[in-house]
Amino acid sequence: MKPLIAIIGRPNVGKSTLFNRLAERKKAIAIDQPGATRDRNYAEASWNGRAFTVVDTGGFEPISTETILMQMREQTRLAMEQADLIIFLMDGRDGLTPSDEEIVRQLRSYSKPVFYAVNKIDGPRHDENVLDFYRIGIEPIYTISAEHGRGVDELMDAVTAGIPVTESPGEEGREEPQGEEPIRIAVVGRPNVGKSSLVNKILGYERTIVNPLPGTTRDAIDTPFERGGRRYVLVDTAGIRRKSRISQNLEKYSVIEALRTLDRCDVALILIDAGEGVTEQDAKIAGLALEKGVACILVVNKWDLVAKDNSTVGVYVNRLRDGLKFLQFAPIAFVSALTGQRVGRIFELIDTVWAEYTKRIPTAELNARVEGYVAENPAPMYRNRPNRIVYATQPRVRPPTFVFFVREPKAIHFSYERYLANRIREGLGFERVPIRLIFRKRHRDREKK
Repeated sequence: MKPLIAIIGRPNVGKSTLFNRLAERKKAIAIDQPGATRDRNYAEASWNGRAFTVVDTGGFEPISTETILMQMREQTRLAMEQADLIIFLMDGRDGLTPSDEEIVRQLRSYSKPVFYAVNKIDGPRHDENVLDFYRIGIEPIYTISAEHGRGVDELMDAVTAGIPVTESPGEEGREEPQGEEPIRIAVVGRPNVGKSSLVNKILGYERTIVNPLPGTTRDAIDTPFERGGRRYVLVDTAGIRRKSRISQNLEKYSVIEALRTLDRCDVALILIDAGEGVTEQDAKIAGLALEKGVACILVVNKWDLVAKDNSTVGVYVNRLRDGLKFLQFAPIAFVSALTGQRVGRIFELIDTVWAEYTKRIPTAELNARVEGYVAENPAPMYRNRPNRIVYATQPRVRPPTFVFFVREPKAIHFSYERYLANRIREGLGFERVPIRLIFRKRHRDREKK
């Protein structure tokens, strides 16, 4: 699991600007207006080979009674609670404020690394602005300009010093499964959709639980169990195994849970409340799973509470597919975690998607199939010449990843990529899992340069 780094501070101190610099893209809104970021923003990032997740937060006003600022404050506290490391950003132009001092007081109670930084120190002429901040009695204080990059190297070198260097797993996939390794399952979803009930029901089936296994970061505990002679591991999520000290009625809390578990699981059970249908937050969590290449099963919980007739399931499936168009391949299970109705069906689907998720196609067979697909529908021309696929290989599983060597990768239109993906799914047995297609320049053309 990647460490989570939270950037906190008062409104308009430059948190989103620093976030964008670390994420290497303009994902967060960064304008000179207090309160531009009211929610939390997430991005995968790395620094000198050290991978982490960074979260941008709304402005933290510790003493304000204004409703929106109180909501932003609560969201920031959620991020602080779940973070492994905290960057507290202050504004060098405003000087040390009473709100800054109150935040420092609150941060002293956290038993996790906190890095204090003064932003908007754009050059030597602003260095004297930092002196006032030493009144808080904390060293070191890092001086940075998030906008121009000044001092960011020193800050991030210190922040990431304890994060291990991550070795690339290869062609955008996870490590190869070794023998009969257990299938790692995560239960993710919004608050109050029944995650805890489902976890309890799962662990109540034919289990042989051994001692809890420490996870890769603090507080994470995974639970091994067996069912039907097969080994599984239930990947821990905050709020599933334990109650958080923070109120869990805020929707965005579930995003942090998902982020911290999806990196370590093979199969994500995405819970949806049958009575509410697909919400915006459900779609966000499902999108995170797709981005990470995790095998997904859509679990519609509380199905026992839905009034039914002969068309109920069909209508619901159509609505579900319409709300999650990007997960058309994901199988669906209708269950009641409370009563145990059809929970066993989940394990049938897990075993099915695992077989596809770890499936590898021999290179000769893959190229023969691809040759047939291309013969039926050739790739679009490039500069009046055929842009044919000369070779294909599957370097990775989890998710199944296919690399195609072509004359000009940039000329492959997304519609043609979708055509190949659909043919591979149908023809090679990957109908229920995510797959990745990568197009590279053929070796001969590389050598000419």
